[in-house]
Amino acid sequence: MTVDIDKTDGPADTPPPGPVAIKAIPVRHYGRYVSAVAALAVLAGIVYAFSQGRINWGAIPDYFFNDRILSGVGRTLLLTVLCMLIGVVGGILLAVMRLSKNPVTSSIAWFYIWFFRGTPVLVQLIVWFNLGLVFEYINLGPIYKNEWSDFMTPFLTALLGLGLNEAAYMAEICRAGLLSVDEGQTEASHALGMSHAKTLRRIVVPQAMRVIVPPTGNEVINMLKTTSLVSVVQYPELLRAAQDIGQTSGAPAEMLFLAAAWYLVLTSIFSVGQYYLERYYARGSSRSLPATPLQKIRANLLSLSNRSSSAGGTA
Repeated sequence: MTVDIDKTDGPADTPPPGPVAIKAIPVRHYGRYVSAVAALAVLAGIVYAFSQGRINWGAIPDYFFNDRILSGVGRTLLLTVLCMLIGVVGGILLAVMRLSKNPVTSSIAWFYIWFFRGTPVLVQLIVWFNLGLVFEYINLGPIYKNEWSDFMTPFLTALLGLGLNEAAYMAEICRAGLLSVDEGQTEASHALGMSHAKTLRRIVVPQAMRVIVPPTGNEVINMLKTTSLVSVVQYPELLRAAQDIGQTSGAPAEMLFLAAAWYLVLTSIFSVGQYYLERYYARGSSRSLPATPLQKIRANLLSLSNRSSSAGGTA
């Protein structure tokens, strides 16, 4: 006996239930709102305090492009470039001496770095400026002979004080960069018959630049600000020019704010140059370079235009 089963009478086949959409609720960070409000309150308090002070803000734009101020800016930039040249050249030389297997040259480099890094740069400037109390004349034989006061000008004092001090710091930066290169590179170049000097110039130094450039950029910006110390030796750079104008114009505080504004402008320009220089030397260390600020702005503008066009098409 057979029984026929009518398949149409059974329950209809239902598809398996799909994944349920989860509604994600972001976690609220109330501490962020509190810290943001507190920071804005502190900033508003500082702005209000300065707005209530007896400050002639109109004097700043009046003297911002003054001839003496612009001359001080030029001297500041000139001193920064020359002192960094002395520092970089001297730092490379001291780093090579420090890494030398010759104990005499290595010890001399170590003593130089120890002395100039261990004494404040302001003290070094004052010592250079007042060496005329110790030496009445400078006598280099048939090459040069003159009184010390005529020889050690404020410009030369600033150049020696800042440049020689910077060489000690650049020596450690360059030494770290040279040590970052694998020793196998040097051994391979020597096996190919390259001399030690050629190995440094062609193999080691180009690879070490990736490590040397970022802190060197910071040293350039720091040198730009450190040039303000040479005002104590009567060199008319930016800060000294602002102080002189402040004494004659009756706005000493305003001129200090003006000098601070110029330093901010110059350091901002140097920071942009440092960014692109680091990007240039990072080409061989990473597969893809990070986008520049201009590339980020362009990408954001393109994304906004694509969204607006897509929204217009759907409407």
